[in-house]
Amino acid sequence: MAAGYDDDGVPGFHVPVHRSLTDPILLGGAPRTLAIANGTLGAAISLGLRLWLVGAVFWIVGHSLAVWGAKRDPLFVEVGRRHLRYPAWLRA
Repeated sequence: MAAGYDDDGVPGFHVPVHRSLTDPILLGGAPRTLAIANGTLGAAISLGLRLWLVGAVFWIVGHSLAVWGAKRDPLFVEVGRRHLRYPAWLRA
C-alpha cells in the first residue's frame, strides 16, 4: 500500500453520507404523504360521515396497499406521478 492512501482510494475524496439523507421517509411502512392522505380520508369517512366501519376498512386496505407498494419500490409514488405527467403516446 502506498503512503497516504487508504483502502477507499484517493485520500480526501471519501465523504460519509448519512443513511437518513438517502432513504425515503416512511410512516408506518408507507410513504409519508400517502399515509397522511390515506389517514385523513379514513378519518373523514369515519368521523364526518359517521361510517365507522367503512372508514376503518378504507384506512386499513389503503395503508396495506401503500406498505406493499413501498416494499416493492419505496419511490413508487414519485414514479407514478412522473408516469401520469407523460402523454400516452409521443409523436415521432
